[in-house]
Amino acid sequence: MGNRIDRIMMKKTILFWILMAVGTLLAAQTAKDVRYVFTEASDLNLIGKIIEGTSNPYHRVDTTVYKGFTKSENTQVRCSAGLAVLFRTNSTTISVKTEYGYMNHGQNTMGISLRGYDLYIRKDGKWLYAESGVSGRNTPEKNTVIIKNMDSSMKECMLYLPIYSEVKSCLIGVEEGAVIESLESPFRYRIGVFGSSFTHGISTSRPGMSYPMQLMRMTGIQMLNLGCSGNCKMQPYFADVLCDADVDAFLFDCFSNPTVEQIEERLIPFVEKIRKAHPDIPLIFQQTIYRESRNFSVVADEREKQKMEAVEKMMKRVCRKFDNVYFIHPCATSPSHETSVDATHPDDYGYTLWAESIKKDVLDILDKKR
Repeated sequence: MGNRIDRIMMKKTILFWILMAVGTLLAAQTAKDVRYVFTEASDLNLIGKIIEGTSNPYHRVDTTVYKGFTKSENTQVRCSAGLAVLFRTNSTTISVKTEYGYMNHGQNTMGISLRGYDLYIRKDGKWLYAESGVSGRNTPEKNTVIIKNMDSSMKECMLYLPIYSEVKSCLIGVEEGAVIESLESPFRYRIGVFGSSFTHGISTSRPGMSYPMQLMRMTGIQMLNLGCSGNCKMQPYFADVLCDADVDAFLFDCFSNPTVEQIEERLIPFVEKIRKAHPDIPLIFQQTIYRESRNFSVVADEREKQKMEAVEKMMKRVCRKFDNVYFIHPCATSPSHETSVDATHPDDYGYTLWAESIKKDVLDILDKKR
């Protein structure tokens, strides 16, 4: 008799917990016909801008103010690489509706990275990847649901914007009745990062995976991304932008695009111009990374070898000539040499290795500044 009662009680207990689990699941589900309320992202907390006050808040550089860019460069500095929106919400779903000016459909970078969004939510004090999304190629203006079926607790969110598309309007959607409000930035310092396609984030799968964005999450230091694919060659008009930037330090990936001749001709004038505008801040230069195209091409190997040797030689001169200038050596290559997408650009893991390889150097240099 006692065993039968025990079995009945056990079944009731199991049934109770099943019903509780189902109830919790149903409570967390987003309604199928949810009604969205939209907020312009720039009305929240838009971070990552190297130059504030642009006429379009999603442009990294105001091209009505700064002149000299080529057509390609002009397009790139208007793209939103490295920008992110910080906000709090208790919505069970988050969507994005975008008005694009230019959309990139490149071959060696995922569409989510080029023209989509990447959502992180803070959990236990750390930024944890949540979801990503991008609208269809033929329906760019569509309301794109990034994530749904969350619980209704208040969440701290960071939404990365597209790396290689121009955004005219970014509307963040939450369900009707939910709260959405600006979140104060937890990131310290303002570090300007000027660089090549590597800094831009080419070959990433989603916008938050470039090495500056990964380094930002690893360290809690705000990185202001001015990566321009193929076009970081220490041009004087780019230096004009950097001179006006309100930053605590610069991190440069500026030896990947120029030729040896351009490096030898432009490096010292480039440093002189920036040092005049920023007399005291650290200038951290990075050697260009190893490209997998060198593995079997003798031409590529010789070209990259000559460039790296020229950079080593030039940076010795620069470090002797200027105070508070540093030269560090990143690594985006795994021991297996399996971290490249196209024999030039690292994949997400390659960029993780890059960020990890320079983290200590960057932190040590910034500690000296304090």
